[in-house]
Amino acid sequence: MLRLADNYNGKFGGTMKRKYIITLFLPLSLLLLSCTLAVAATADTTEIAEENGFIGAETCQECHETQYESYSKSVHFQKYVKGPQSQNACETCHGAGALHVEKGGGRAVDISTFGRDSGRTPEEMNSTCLTCHSSKENMTNWEIGQHKRNDVACVDCHSMHKGQTKPDQLTVCFKCHRDTKAQVIKQSRHPILEGKVKCSDCHDVHGSLSKGMIKAETVNLLCYTCHVDKRGPFVWVHPPAEENCLICHTPHGSRHENLFAERINVLCQDCHDDRSHHGAAYDNTSGFPGPNTSNRFVARGCVECHHTMHGSANFRRSFSR
Repeated sequence: MLRLADNYNGKFGGTMKRKYIITLFLPLSLLLLSCTLAVAATADTTEIAEENGFIGAETCQECHETQYESYSKSVHFQKYVKGPQSQNACETCHGAGALHVEKGGGRAVDISTFGRDSGRTPEEMNSTCLTCHSSKENMTNWEIGQHKRNDVACVDCHSMHKGQTKPDQLTVCFKCHRDTKAQVIKQSRHPILEGKVKCSDCHDVHGSLSKGMIKAETVNLLCYTCHVDKRGPFVWVHPPAEENCLICHTPHGSRHENLFAERINVLCQDCHDDRSHHGAAYDNTSGFPGPNTSNRFVARGCVECHHTMHGSANFRRSFSR
């Protein structure tokens, strides 16, 4: 019985030891092999990069320390976004830098630069950005957008190096849209300067199928996103209000109340002539400077009686309360 027990322990104990050794060393062997392959692949990648003229970001940093510092704080530096830093860093956008270094550097010397003074066309500069960004959902309509047709470059609005990923819209947009800049400082305006409304709330800056690159099929559908009460439904609908809000209103700013395109009584008379109220009561002969000032004109307007100019539930079709 003792011999059988010894044989049993020796036989099965040795088997268990061998299994334990295999279990322990097999993962370690695989880990060592993977590390060896990774080092070899890195070496191969480095050799290929050097053959193609890539010199690495450390070389760029020696001369462009300020630019590299700002780049290191930007979203492009983050490897998780699969951008420049996960590829060839600076050279992902600027191109291989070996010849640039050999010739002693200098702006645009055998290197791709960005900006209006780079000597490159907006289309050439944009092609670099679109290498990564063309697949983004917000770039779907870029090719048909007004910014593309007017040769606007990505770097006109965006900075590749700055840590702030989204540009200051008031600063960027008003560089070109100076007429809008003049309108938003008028007494009646959307709260754009206060930061409560942004250009991109209404406009798709990267392209849209709609006129003015607005974020809706029509102007009215865009306005209804905030002004829900003007949507209706109404028993009587004011035709211009149903057709286009811009017939009566100007979107960015006006010197008349409620963003009206004109003084309210003049605005109404564009459509409502003397077949309803007599037009002479509202012209300059019987207004403030006229000899026969009408009591229907002084401190009054059409909206004094017709309050619901967008639409009315009044069955008398008067657009009054």
